[in-house]
Amino acid sequence: MPPDPELVSETRAWLVRAERDLAAAVHELTAEPPFVEDIVFHAQQAAEKTLKAFLTWHGTAFRKTHSLEELGEQCLGIEPALKAIIDLAVPLTAYAWMFRYPGEPDAPTRTEAERALATARKVFETVLGRLPEEVRP
Repeated sequence: MPPDPELVSETRAWLVRAERDLAAAVHELTAEPPFVEDIVFHAQQAAEKTLKAFLTWHGTAFRKTHSLEELGEQCLGIEPALKAIIDLAVPLTAYAWMFRYPGEPDAPTRTEAERALATARKVFETVLGRLPEEVRP
């Protein structure tokens, strides 16, 4: 029996948004100087939306949250083999708010931004590999 078209569409929509966050981060890396605060934010957002896509596909409701730990725990309840990637992603959570407002800590370094982007890509690729072809952007 083919999957529910609405479920496919909703899951894909999360993945498309995650992919756009990755693309935005890559683009911001080309600026001189790079927009490092935005890169880390988009990295966190890409990881968050990727985990939400996974949960959506598996019919698991989630709260409105930026906590990758919380979302990751839900994902682990479905697929314990994702533990290593969830552990890698969790530190990105702080980038949902850190550096977003004046008076926050100093900007992240270019290296930190590149690492955050690499982590988000790894989360995206790993989770995508556990989802069916029809939901892929």
